[in-house]
Amino acid sequence: MSVDLTADTARPVAADSYLFTRGAAWFAYAMTMGLMVVDYIDRQVIVSLFPHLKQAWGLTDTQLGALVSVVSITVAVGALPIALIADRGSRVRSIVTMATVWSVATISCMFTRGYGQLLAARAAVGLGEAGYGSVGAALISSHFPARMRGALLAGFFAAASFGSVLGVMLGGLIAARWGWQAAFGVVGIPGLVLALAYIKVRDYRTVALTASLDRATSSPGGVLRHVAGALGRSPTLLFVCLGAAAQLVVVSSVWSWLPSFLNRVHGVAPDQAGVRAALVVLCGAIGSIAWGALVDRAGLRRPRNKLVALAALCLLSLAVLALAFGLPLVGWALTPSMQFGLIAAGGFVMTCSVGPVSAVVIDVIHPGVRATGSSVLALFQNLFGLAVGPLIAGALSDVWGLPLALAAMPLFSILAAAAFLRAGRTYEADAARAARP
Repeated sequence: MSVDLTADTARPVAADSYLFTRGAAWFAYAMTMGLMVVDYIDRQVIVSLFPHLKQAWGLTDTQLGALVSVVSITVAVGALPIALIADRGSRVRSIVTMATVWSVATISCMFTRGYGQLLAARAAVGLGEAGYGSVGAALISSHFPARMRGALLAGFFAAASFGSVLGVMLGGLIAARWGWQAAFGVVGIPGLVLALAYIKVRDYRTVALTASLDRATSSPGGVLRHVAGALGRSPTLLFVCLGAAAQLVVVSSVWSWLPSFLNRVHGVAPDQAGVRAALVVLCGAIGSIAWGALVDRAGLRRPRNKLVALAALCLLSLAVLALAFGLPLVGWALTPSMQFGLIAAGGFVMTCSVGPVSAVVIDVIHPGVRATGSSVLALFQNLFGLAVGPLIAGALSDVWGLPLALAAMPLFSILAAAAFLRAGRTYEADAARAARP
């Protein structure tokens, strides 16, 4: 049984029922997925423009990496307050506002005339996107039966991968035809259209909180104290957030720098490098869905086995990517096609944690603060994962060169695996505690 999200007064509803109707749930899912695709198109379009920006403005790899990382930093900063507003107000209106802001900010990038202006515009893109993943995940989780959450959230976050595919691919192709500035204008418009259409999505009723939760979420300072307390009370939440962030360091570094790697190491033209890199991102999108279903299945007999499976998959991604980028550095002759095949295989595995970590976090969070709880995960993922990967890889590239930098980045998967194994020790107890009325 669970809290009723359709009425002002709580009444028991079946945990395996749809919130409104099957049609309303799937419409909400499709619209939320569509905006997630647009979100990541706008976020990732810049990575295939790196060669153009390096040539036009003479930027270092650290500066280029910062253009990706700044989005994740502002997402992390804005995620908690925006999720708080969404949890206590309207999820749908919050999402409409977010999509409008990030789309306008993306379009504004095409009018920048220097690095500082572009960096500021990219920061505004992240501010608009802040909280979208956590609020969208909370909305989806509330519309659908609990038994479907793991696979559905894996699909939702896989939409980020598909958006990244399109962003990486479209950026290079548009730049080759109309110039790099035009890429921002072309990809920014669909978000405005979807934002208007999203008004038709049905929202769930704001869940009444206990007195202590109501006080904790009444101000930003209270939220920060509540978050710190939640991390202290729930070891599962803390270690899942750490593991998710560590694995995303690997994902974000590969996705951000692969087009430049193909261009510099194998001499692939920037537009074609973007297309090939998009294929690796596509492998990751497919992999995140497949691994989400596998992890769900692993936890059928004993829930903690989900986290054991995640740890094993992280180590597998380390092994494959270390071979892909490391073998040529130690004298093993790999043809470009062989190396690309290994990179694609690593890309398929490295997104293994994307969907399952959100489902685990929601399992250990009170239903009334699902968006706020998910935003804790988003904060870790963005600030300590997505922001860190491109920046560290760029800085290492300036010192060691890009091939060695990309060979070193998969080592973060060891940290991810250790954190997931630690989270597995407390997952079942924390989930049982969150499920109590």
